[in-house]
Order: sequence, then C-alpha cells, then structure tokens
Amino acid sequence: MNLDLLRSEMKPMDTSSLVDKVEESLVDLLQKRKLSVGDIIPKEIELAETLGVSRTVIREALTRLRLMGLIESKKKKGSVITSPDIFGMMSKSMNPHILAPETLKEIFEIRLVLEIGMADLLFHRITKEDIAALRQIVADEPPATQYHLFNIEHEIAFHGKLYEITGNATLKRFQKMLLPVFDYVHNSGLLKKQPMLKMFVSHKELVDFLENGTPEEFRNGMRSHLENHFTRLFER
Repeated sequence: MNLDLLRSEMKPMDTSSLVDKVEESLVDLLQKRKLSVGDIIPKEIELAETLGVSRTVIREALTRLRLMGLIESKKKKGSVITSPDIFGMMSKSMNPHILAPETLKEIFEIRLVLEIGMADLLFHRITKEDIAALRQIVADEPPATQYHLFNIEHEIAFHGKLYEITGNATLKRFQKMLLPVFDYVHNSGLLKKQPMLKMFVSHKELVDFLENGTPEEFRNGMRSHLENHFTRLFER
C-alpha cells in the first residue's frame, strides 16, 4: 500500500494516557467552577460519571493533583482545593547536577535579571537599620579594584540581605534556590572565562546608592556590579 495514501487515511494517534486526559479535565473543571482555596471538589463517583471513566482512573488523577499540591484530603470533607507550595515542588528538582546545561544558563540569567529589577522594592521598604546591617556586611570585603568576580560568602550575605529587605517572602525563597545554581554555573565551565575582568561597582558602592541615591542609580549600579557575569554569558 502507498505510504502517503495510508497517512492521509489515518489520523495521528493520541499518545497521552487516559489518566493524563482526566487530570487535564479535572484542572479545567476546577477552573470553570471558579473554586478557591478551601472549597470542596466533587466526589470520586460524581467525577467518574461526569467524565465517563472508572473511579480507578479518577483516583489516580486525583493522586497526581495531591502530589502537585493542588488538592488535599480533609477528614469528613473529602478533597479540597489548597494553595500549592510552588517553590517547595521546584526545590526538589533544582539540583544543578541533574539539570541540562541550557537550563542552568537560563537560571543563571534569571538571577541577574531579578537583582537589577528589585530596585524599586528596595527603595520603598529599606530602613536605616537595613542600611546599617548592609554596612556591617560589606565592612570586611575587598575593594572592586582587585578584579574578582565574587566571593560566594560575600554574595550570600549581601544579596541575601537585599532579598530580605524587599519584604517579598516568595522572592527570598526563590533566591535561596537560585544561589547554588548560580555558584555551580560560575565554576562549571559553561560560561566564557574572561582573561581580564572589567571594573565593576562594589557592594559598598551599592549601599551608597541605597542610602543616598535613586532607584535608577541603584539599577545602573547593580547592572555594572553584574557586568562581568553578563559578559561571560553573552560572549561564549
């Protein structure tokens, strides 16, 4: 039989499993009913009848939703909508040793973008006590004229404090996940190794911007502070 004719007469097979389809249907159903955290979802038997599948398939699909943190079981209530711990799930797979090189580089990029973009949050929420704490952190750091990229202990202390000052708990959790990946990529050989590093704005100068400057000055200062990382990223 002619292969082209055979292809024209047959539709490509849907290789997704029945449980995959039911899982998608359940998520779609929850969205259409506009259920929110704490709301009870329909019982297994009702879902099975509505979707035309067995309760076994429904049960497996619901198990997946529980593993994703979308629903949880409550005594005398059944399954209810819950607020998923997004970063809790992500942290389990954010091991730099098991991520693809391209993914690692993209995570590296995310941290650079976040730290340049946090200026307005910092200026809105920073206090005199925060400035004093940052001054204490940078007191023993070497000057930028030594042309080093960064010391991981200094990075964790200084940039961790910046994330804390933003007052955004989710951003702070994300930073804790990003730092190990950032350090891994920095030392892995995935990025270009520059023969001569450029001068950059130091942590001490960034504190000066926070105390006496503007959000725009801080953004530009942070961009300069990270300049050597951007150069290694784009000049591979």
